[in-house]
Amino acid sequence: MEKIDLEELRYPIGHFEVPENFDDTTIQNWISELEAFPRKLESLVKNLSDEQLDTVYRPGGWTVRQVVHHVSDSHHNSYMRFKWALTENRPIIKAYNEKAWADLLDTRTGPIEMSLDHLKAIHTKLVYFLRKLSQGDLERIFIHPESNAETSLKENIGRYVWHGNHHYAHIKNLLDRNNW
Repeated sequence: MEKIDLEELRYPIGHFEVPENFDDTTIQNWISELEAFPRKLESLVKNLSDEQLDTVYRPGGWTVRQVVHHVSDSHHNSYMRFKWALTENRPIIKAYNEKAWADLLDTRTGPIEMSLDHLKAIHTKLVYFLRKLSQGDLERIFIHPESNAETSLKENIGRYVWHGNHHYAHIKNLLDRNNW
């Protein structure tokens, strides 16, 4: 029997690393990835059965259904963080308990279509918005209350590209392991 590396299952594409340089091409490429992501995710999960959707992607992890709903919730929260950073001076953002949200009834049992539709809508708004930002806008920051870490908007674009790809890889790897 093949030994499973839990760290690799948790972080199949590695941890997010802040690039040293944020040139315009990198940022525009990230925005294009955000634009394509909702349909990419939908293509991956749209034909899964309820049994498959209710399968955990790793021991102790969330089900595919929970991951889809989590991505929608998380990217919605990210959209709000962009708005706060542009309308307030160095705002301390509102954190949320991802694990508790993932355990709510709608996340555990709800149809994934509602989160796929929401993800399409929020990414459409986000991409439209991001393409209009100036260099000065991209330098604006917000502060995370738990770590006191400052995050620039340009960094947050990259972080959410990574976040989507991170969870996409969770699901894709499960599908590949199970030959689905």
